[in-house]
Amino acid sequence: MPAVTTTLRALVFSAVASLALTGCQTLDDAGRALGHAELVNEVAARMDEAMELTYTADYQLVGGQTASIAQEQKPSRTSYTYPGGKLTVTKEATTECQTTDQPVCTLAAPPATGKPTVAVFTEAKRRGLVTPPVVMGMLTTAALDPAATIRQSDTTLAGFHATCVEVSQVADPFSACVTNEGVLGSFTGTVEGKSVELALTRYTTSVEPAAFEVPAGAGVVDRRPTEA
Repeated sequence: MPAVTTTLRALVFSAVASLALTGCQTLDDAGRALGHAELVNEVAARMDEAMELTYTADYQLVGGQTASIAQEQKPSRTSYTYPGGKLTVTKEATTECQTTDQPVCTLAAPPATGKPTVAVFTEAKRRGLVTPPVVMGMLTTAALDPAATIRQSDTTLAGFHATCVEVSQVADPFSACVTNEGVLGSFTGTVEGKSVELALTRYTTSVEPAAFEVPAGAGVVDRRPTEA
């Protein structure tokens, strides 16, 4: 559903190849960019594989708040729940809900390609949930920046081994960890001027049906185009 990593990986290697062929960078610069791309490719491959999984991942956010990502394959659908809101993407609609005060959900047309653009995650980011497609976009940008420093380390999150990538020497330094299963394990950094921190607290290969339902009592506004 939300996988954009295959495209991002292709972009990285295409750009790196171009850098290596121009006379505008030294061999060291090209070599450093290639190293960045290889690391991003490794993390992207895990996330690509995770797009074929059914799972629920729960996260701890700053201030004791929580968020979750639920993904199912049959039917193909994904739900992102965060403080004050919820985003669900299916083949029928992209549904964005605000759950503070009087809950209301707005239905928009589903992604034309079946894969939502990073733009649909604006509200989730604002409320503290950085999604895998957003993280991959940030990693790709860093991989193409010859000034960026990208370091790798390993850790364990919620009992699962994870590879961590720390990006520095950029305008907004950040670190992100991805489990061996391809699930986003943690993120710490600044996204569009907002400090964000999350960590995986639970991962399971099952999903509750309620994860894809609109909140109880929520009003629904259907803005999907109607057929003539």
